[in-house]
Formats: sequence, structure tokens, C-alpha cells
Amino acid sequence: MHPYAAEAITDAGGTQLVLAAVLGIVVVILLIAWAKWHPFLALVLGAATLGIAAGAAPGDTVDSFTNGVGTTAGNVGLLIALGSMIGALLADSGGADGIVKRIVDRVSAGKLPWAMAGVAALIGLPLFFEVGVVLLVPIVLLVARRTTVPLLQIGIPALAGLSVLHGLVPPHPGPLVAISSLNADLGLTLAFGLICAVPTVLVAGPIFGNFISKRVHVEVPALAGAERVDAVATETGAAVSADATAEPVEADDDKPRPTRNPGFWPAVLTVLLPIVLMLLRAIAELTLPEENSVRGAFEVAGEPVVALLAGVLVAMWTLGKRAGFDRRKTSAVIGGSLPPIAGILLIVAAGGGFKQVLVDAGVGNVVADAAKDANISALVLGFLVAVGIRIATGSATVATITAAGIVAPLAGTLSTPEVSLLALAIGAGSLFFSHVNDAGFWLVKEYFGMTVGQTIKTWSVMETIISVVGFACVMILSVFV
Repeated sequence: MHPYAAEAITDAGGTQLVLAAVLGIVVVILLIAWAKWHPFLALVLGAATLGIAAGAAPGDTVDSFTNGVGTTAGNVGLLIALGSMIGALLADSGGADGIVKRIVDRVSAGKLPWAMAGVAALIGLPLFFEVGVVLLVPIVLLVARRTTVPLLQIGIPALAGLSVLHGLVPPHPGPLVAISSLNADLGLTLAFGLICAVPTVLVAGPIFGNFISKRVHVEVPALAGAERVDAVATETGAAVSADATAEPVEADDDKPRPTRNPGFWPAVLTVLLPIVLMLLRAIAELTLPEENSVRGAFEVAGEPVVALLAGVLVAMWTLGKRAGFDRRKTSAVIGGSLPPIAGILLIVAAGGGFKQVLVDAGVGNVVADAAKDANISALVLGFLVAVGIRIATGSATVATITAAGIVAPLAGTLSTPEVSLLALAIGAGSLFFSHVNDAGFWLVKEYFGMTVGQTIKTWSVMETIISVVGFACVMILSVFV
């Protein structure tokens, strides 16, 4: 079922539908930000509130919600799971460490910020943000201790590389949800996302890192561990954020450990394989006729599920086998990658249900008509809605899901490239100004040993720069497509 081509479940007027949508969103925001409920439950209750306020029958609301849950889980859940498997093999095999050390050891101190941004972007392709932080921060601290480079001058570029990939490039959950909700072309969105990621990482990473490191001095902390971060997240309640569901896990003595390094190039090529396959599919669809056999082959190989599955199978050899894992250990790593993402999958699925109730009630059509009458760009509207939800809830995922549901009807009036840009505009908005209601804020604060004020001046401003520069890039691309 097309996400915005559903039969209406209510005949309420436009004013009632808008008020119902606002009430549903307010319930979600209050339950997450004030009551500290888990986002999964908040989204379920928000969808129920929306349906009741819109005058829909309870049964129709339940059906709409469950249909949205099933569609979203089917479209997005499998991709998140496969991406998590690749990320786990990259991390546990030592492949990620090998990539970082190989590049950092071969560059001068002056080029370290640029190198860290590139490394973070590369290993951030298959890894969730929190996992990437846990992997990279110890390297950042070690480099800062061994050189004269200020901590923030290399730390900010690393965080920027991870955050940009998390918000703009599939197969991360946020971009995948937006692509699924808007029925956007994944390959094209991936291509546009990578184009926007480069200048965004450079501006928010090395350039801003060089600027802020001269104004905010942070000593290299003596101890930065997952235990400190977990404790603070629990105390502040930040762990209820949708983006905290892949929290760092303490070391486990039974965890498979590599007996040798899988190698730099095998690790790099394995990470890039799914991305290359999906990009080749997009290129083939744009340049080759439909009946062409080469295009057909690329369309199959570049199907997201196929591309990521190929990445997992290759990673089992290039990362697992080459790290000295036997079949049992490799299976343990893959299996261990799934429990940490259970929360993410539930939040994304519930968000899909909330989005579907928004759509089936007709809220999106009302917003679309109002946007047309007011001559508001769909890209601007998607960005602003995502910004508002992000600031209120602290969750990039919830912001993406809600904004995509609200502007989905507008996607039907756009060309295929414009729909992909709309998905990226929403992704950019979902990263705007991370502050105290976001678990990522506390994660960064504790790992770098900063005060709340220092974290706002550095991390929060960096996230805002990513959001604004990313959106500016989307608007520039919209002129040419």
C-alpha cells in the first residue's frame, strides 16, 4: 500500500484534523520529554489520541496503526538488521580499529582533523551513531594525548562525520524511514545524501572544530568509559530518547575477540560494497533503457536488501574469517548485533503506525493543501516540521517519522529526484540543535569530560551547523534537478 494513498478513516473537517494532529504530537512530546516514557509507548498513545480526536472509529484507528507498523517494519526493519550485522562484524573483528589506526598513523598533526572526519564518515556508514562514538572516542583521546592538537580540534570532526552519516545517508534508520514513508528512490537518495554529506562534514567538522577549539578549551579526560556515560544517561533520563536505543555495551568476557587484524583494504571494501551496489543501480536506472540486461542485473544487485545481504556474506569472510573467527564465533557476532537494535526497530515500527494514522485521517492532505495555497516549498515545510519535533523530543528518529507523515501527500506532486531531496531535507531538520533532552548530548558530554555549557557551545552548535548546511545543500541541488 502506498503510504499516502489510503482510504480516509474519518470525515472530519480540516480544522478538527489539524487540531487532532497537534494534540497527538503534543502527547508524544510530553510523554517523551516530560514523563520520560519510552518513545515506543509514547507513539502508540499519541496515535490513539490522534485517532480519537479526529473522530475515527477505534477499530479503524487500530487497523491503521497496525498496518503502518507492519509496512514500516517490513520495509525498514530488515535493512536495519542487515546493516547492524555488518557493523558488528566491522567492530568486533578489529576492522574499524584497523581503518582508524592506518589513516591516523599516516597523517601529520595538521591534517589530523580532516583525517578523523574522513575516518568517521567511512566507518559510520554501517554503524549506529552511539557505536561509532564508542569506537572512535578512545582513538581521539589517544591521539590528543600523543600530539599537541587540541581535543576538540580532532573530536568535533569525528563527531561530525558520524552524525552527518546518521542523519543523511541510508542504511541508517532515519533516512530509511523517510525514504519508506515518502516512497523515495533509495539509490537516488543515497547519491544525493553522499553529495550533501561531503561539504556538510567539512564545514561542521574540521572548519568548525578548528574555530571552536581556540575558544573552548577542554582537557583530555583521564577516564572516559561506557560506565560513566550509562550512569549519567540513567540519572538524567536521557536514555528515553529514540536515538539512545543503541547504547554502548560494557565489555563482555565471552565476546568473540579477533586473533589477527582482517586488514585495511578488506575492511574498507566490505563497508563500501552495499553502498556501491545501490549507487550502481541508481546510475543504471538513470542511464540505461528498461529492457537492457545490464540494467536488470544492477537493479537486482542494487536492491537494498540484496546489497546489504551481499555485504553481510562478504563481511563474514573478509572480516570474520580473516580475524580468526570460526563459524561459531562469526555466528555469535551476527546474533549479538540484533538485541541492541530491538528498541530501534520497535520505535521505528511504532512511528510508522503513528505516521499511517496521520495519513489515513487525512491530516497530510490538509497540510498539503495549506502549503499549496500558501506557496510553501515542500522541502522547507519538511525541514521546519522536523526541526520543531527534534527540538521538542530530542529524537532525530521521531522527528523524521512525524515530519515524513505530515508532508507525505506533497511527495505525490514532486518528481522522483525532488522526493529524494524531500527525504534529505527532513533528515537535515531532524539533526537541528541537540540539547539536554537528547541522549547523544549526554553521551558526548561525558566522553569528552565537558560541562553542559561547553557541550552546548560545541556539540549543539555542531549539530545545528550540520542541519543548516545539509539543508542548504539540499536546496542548491533542488535548483538543478
